Amino acid sequence: MRRILMIAYHFPPLAGSSGIQRTLRFVQHLPSFGWEPLVLTVMPQAYERTSADLMGDVPAGTIVERAFALDTARHLAVNGRYAGWMARPDRWRSWQFAGVWQGMRMIERYRPDAIWSTYPIPTAHVISSALHRRSRLPWIADFRDPMAQAGYPADPLTWKSFKAIEMNAVSNASFSTFTTPSAAEDYRKRYPEARERIVVLENGYDEESFAAVSPAPTLALNPGAITLLHSGIVYPEERDPTQLFAALQRLVKSGQLRAGELKIRFRAPVHDNLLQTLAQQFGVAEFIEILPPLPYREALLEMLRADALLVMQAANCNAQIPAKIYEYLRAGRPIIGLTDPAGDTAGVLRDAGIDALAQIDSADEIAALLPGFIRAVKEGRALLADRNFVAKASRSGRTAALARLLSKSIEGAI
Repeated sequence: MRRILMIAYHFPPLAGSSGIQRTLRFVQHLPSFGWEPLVLTVMPQAYERTSADLMGDVPAGTIVERAFALDTARHLAVNGRYAGWMARPDRWRSWQFAGVWQGMRMIERYRPDAIWSTYPIPTAHVISSALHRRSRLPWIADFRDPMAQAGYPADPLTWKSFKAIEMNAVSNASFSTFTTPSAAEDYRKRYPEARERIVVLENGYDEESFAAVSPAPTLALNPGAITLLHSGIVYPEERDPTQLFAALQRLVKSGQLRAGELKIRFRAPVHDNLLQTLAQQFGVAEFIEILPPLPYREALLEMLRADALLVMQAANCNAQIPAKIYEYLRAGRPIIGLTDPAGDTAGVLRDAGIDALAQIDSADEIAALLPGFIRAVKEGRALLADRNFVAKASRSGRTAALARLLSKSIEGAI
């Protein structure tokens, strides 16, 4: 069996990020495709929040080494302030130094055949670049989403560091992978010389995790009301719910929405204050629930029990697809998407057969869509995701694609 050294910040016992699922499920499934994973991550103290609920999903015997790392904002700030260079390219910059040293020790001891690193923590690519340069092992750079974008990061020096890391990775990695077609195509245009080495490797859902939970068939989340669930972070810009709240206000005033008819549940949104403020501002607090995080499988169970599921993604993220969307599709519940119709999020929903879509920044469109969607859910007429489409999005299938890329990277290095 071949070995792969995987450099990833997001790994158990980190809690509060769906990004953990990508690396964790690759680690689970890679042995089935002839690859033994070796994981290099950070020590748990570097995480802002931890939970043991996914530790049991790491296969027994998996080699996991944790390098020293500090979170600049929590560990190195003085009176809440720190120098910008201390968090450039990210707050875990300190991971680079121990990561390279420990990574070389792992290469010397375990003799992996390839290296893989994953964003959205850029330091992972910095570590992998150094290991690739020193060992000459083939490297796959998993970007997931675009790095340096127009206006992001906002700090010019951080943007320059992102751009340098991005250029180095695309130039030197055997393959650069992205989770959406638009992101991959954007990078093919940016780096035409690497066009054939830029590929799409989508996110997915873990069938084994869904198989481990099953909802009580008659146990509603809010008996008597339709519960529309948004599971995960509500980013103030990328998933701004302001117009959704404005639409709710309009529907209440027009008599199209009555108290007790609908609950929108925000599970682990992080920005609780934003939601509470909007609920009060628009006078719709009675329709809103804001609840704390759940362990992973309990969160899946909640999706299965919800009457319908809510996706939000703004036009500034048209080249991104929320990782949670694949779990939504697998949950087999009606889905309503508040997103730009030209973006990849809308594209994957349409491809799955979902047609309840409205612009996230248009109260008019949301107010026009929501009453009919609620009626369709009540009457069992709301469209569900196409089963064949869902079956193709399993994490096992995504891992098979990664294994093929790894084999190609080794062939190219010989």
